[in-house]
Amino acid sequence: MTGEERRRGADEGNEPASKGLLDDLPETGRGTGAASAPASGQRSGQRSNPFHTPAEGRRGHDGGTRESVEQPNVIPFRGAGQDRHTEQDRHTEQEPGRDDSAAPVRARHHRREAPGEPEPEAESVGDRDPVAPVGPAQQRSGGSGPESGGPEPAHSAEAQHSAQATGGDGRERSGAPVAESTPASERPRAEPRRPPAPMAPQYPPPSRSAEPAGPAPADSAASGTVPAPEAPAEHGSATGPPTPSEDDEPVNAHAAASFPEHSDDRAGRRNEAPEAPAHRQAPEQAPAAPAHEPARGTAPDAHAYGEAERDAVYRAIRERRDVRMGFRTDPVPDEVLRRVLDAGHRAPSVGYSQPWDFIVVQDEDVRSRVKKLVHAQRDAYARALPGARARAFSGLKVEAILDTPVNIVVTVDPTRGGRHTLGRHSQPQTAAYSTALAVENMWLAARAEGLGVGWVSFFEERELAGSLDLPPHLEVVAYLCIGYVDDFPPEPELALGGWAKGRPLHWAVHREHYGRRGLPGEAATSLLEETIAAIGPLNQRALNDAEERQAAMTKPPGSLGVLEEVSIRLSGLVGECPPPIPEPAAVAIFAGDHGVHAQGVTSWPQEVTTQMVHNFLDGGAVVNAFAEQVGAEVTIVDVGVANDLPTVPGLLPRKIAPGTADFTQGPAMSRTQAGYAIEAGVEVARDLVSAGNRCLITGDMGIANTTPSSALISVFTGADPADVTGRGTGADDAALEHKIDVVRRGLAANETDPSDPVGVLAAVGGLEHAALSGFILGAAAMRVPVLLDGVIAGAAALAAAAMQPLCLNACFAGHRSTEPGHAAVLSHIGLRPLVDLEMRLGEGSGALLALPLLQGSVRALRNVATFDSAGVSGRG
Repeated sequence: MTGEERRRGADEGNEPASKGLLDDLPETGRGTGAASAPASGQRSGQRSNPFHTPAEGRRGHDGGTRESVEQPNVIPFRGAGQDRHTEQDRHTEQEPGRDDSAAPVRARHHRREAPGEPEPEAESVGDRDPVAPVGPAQQRSGGSGPESGGPEPAHSAEAQHSAQATGGDGRERSGAPVAESTPASERPRAEPRRPPAPMAPQYPPPSRSAEPAGPAPADSAASGTVPAPEAPAEHGSATGPPTPSEDDEPVNAHAAASFPEHSDDRAGRRNEAPEAPAHRQAPEQAPAAPAHEPARGTAPDAHAYGEAERDAVYRAIRERRDVRMGFRTDPVPDEVLRRVLDAGHRAPSVGYSQPWDFIVVQDEDVRSRVKKLVHAQRDAYARALPGARARAFSGLKVEAILDTPVNIVVTVDPTRGGRHTLGRHSQPQTAAYSTALAVENMWLAARAEGLGVGWVSFFEERELAGSLDLPPHLEVVAYLCIGYVDDFPPEPELALGGWAKGRPLHWAVHREHYGRRGLPGEAATSLLEETIAAIGPLNQRALNDAEERQAAMTKPPGSLGVLEEVSIRLSGLVGECPPPIPEPAAVAIFAGDHGVHAQGVTSWPQEVTTQMVHNFLDGGAVVNAFAEQVGAEVTIVDVGVANDLPTVPGLLPRKIAPGTADFTQGPAMSRTQAGYAIEAGVEVARDLVSAGNRCLITGDMGIANTTPSSALISVFTGADPADVTGRGTGADDAALEHKIDVVRRGLAANETDPSDPVGVLAAVGGLEHAALSGFILGAAAMRVPVLLDGVIAGAAALAAAAMQPLCLNACFAGHRSTEPGHAAVLSHIGLRPLVDLEMRLGEGSGALLALPLLQGSVRALRNVATFDSAGVSGRG
């Protein structure tokens, strides 16, 4: 529950209840259900939190009824509700004479820009490029447009159909408004649309492809069916020729102001001039201003440090490092150690309880015992890693226990301060948080003293506590290795070693509430807008270099077939030739349930989705076996499983709703929920790449998910449902005919426009389809290749390409599924499968088998000698 909801609940004398976002829609897999009114106590304009779904009262897989207090089903998208409008929002709404009904959906995925709003300040080297401003036509998506702010009525099929017609924000996308009471069968039907034009990645050019792949994204954009987004000029355009991207200059982390010495209040006073005697009369001063009034005539920053001191503070923060290598044997003087400890002791703490203790360990025997404990845990961790990760980890140093002259153990006493410690009553964990602040203070002080600090966490906490004779009420928070170093690394050691990447600041900054992005001084935006704007064309210089190297390698030209094209496109994607080998790799399995299961499109029960997630976590599925074979990491993402799942490592809880609604009765989900699922996929891609993965692989799990896949493919390719609907998990002829009919009824019940991909996903897609489309966009924005699996991933790729065609540059088809819809997808987006083994399992299994081929294409480009270097004569 958000803070705003708590405040409003307190104002009204009751706590607003929360539940799944689709509770007012037909329940998952159980027909249309009954509509219900919003809670009577809900204030107009309240923004509900989709991620707060209490466990009590949910429907389990046994089909029992759920108990819940009703809330509006559709929530304002990322804070676009009436109570969160900014002045620039209101100004844009009231702009007269604006007609943006024909604006493409991708143009609507950009930030607002208010007249008179100050330009963003220039960012420092290494920060992201600012997103270009956009026009009014880009403000109509469900992500940032104004909403009514009041609770919505219960959703009948007709009401939801009307909500889709208006984009979920109360404004029409085109044409006259449709009354909510008008049955779907009596409404005027839209004119037949031309089938969407095929698309393709930027490389290889259509003329170079062995199979017809259709026109390139530029042709699609020119046709008007899939218009290109208004991306910043530096990212190129889907309709223009690719332009080489500029390589960022390396950042010098040591380019900072000088670092003057600062003496500690107590330990350094012996070097300061003595204070004036107490009896000396102070000069007369004017009466002080009241405490609640600011002093007149003083600047707001009157108490700021001088420029040199301020630069020194920020330099210490910027250059703080977790050091494990390069320590010297020089002892740390006692007075320096006291200053470092005193800095930790001055940290802020909850209720001024100062719950920490510092154990200074210098005895070599004690440190040797601790090192033995650490290496036992390190070995256990190494055995649990997938192959590529294990190889990378083997070269990392994780501790400097004996390399440093002193270790400091920082502990926390969660009970210190007594029962009524101020601030700990409702937040008991704040004692540990306070202790972490003490660790940070010590770290910064150590950097100021020229000391390196390494944090060791490879130990079982109770074992370490026992070896140090800690009383049972104390807990170890940090084990620090401290000593002088030869030099400080310019970047964190784990980043220099390729183990992980730093997350840029703008990923972590939200405005007013979670999800509304933007640094201070910048216009607010959404994650989807930000991601689409970051996707650019292939690097033309790297493409040319890779083509030249392929021609010079000791082999006949073209003899590696599709693998040559793969390696060249990977070079253009990464922006260098040869590119790094795409490892480590991670497969993300997005799981969700589907309301259309109630139509009998499969003989498998819906609870199999939950059971298979447990099987993934236990390592017992095909995807686990294949991932182990190729050395890939497996991550499961719950975006819409109907039942509750445990909180365990390897499972990311990103549940938007407990499944979708039956799309034959109306939209599968609200536009808001589709947007949340897309952004969940982007976030997962960001997290996996930040963790050091250089290749992402799509996976999926959801009983009945081939049915919405067929509906999505039909909309985005213009194909007849009969041509793109397959047997799924093994339907016979009669079941297949019924499944095709269900797809037709779903498309008839929902108006779908392929130029509005978010709306299409909301109408007939699944939560895992939406999340996978975000996953693909996120990978493309970070210029990391993404291996697509079968028909579910293919349907998601169509939606992603409709939002930003340039994302196809990052996509590689892992295999060709036997589902007929997958062949239509590959033809439409111009991708050639690396494997064709008549598979149709899903889970990411086919794409995992293609991973060695993707990696092999790069190894050949990197390692094969040229004719000149090998002294081999070329063809005459």
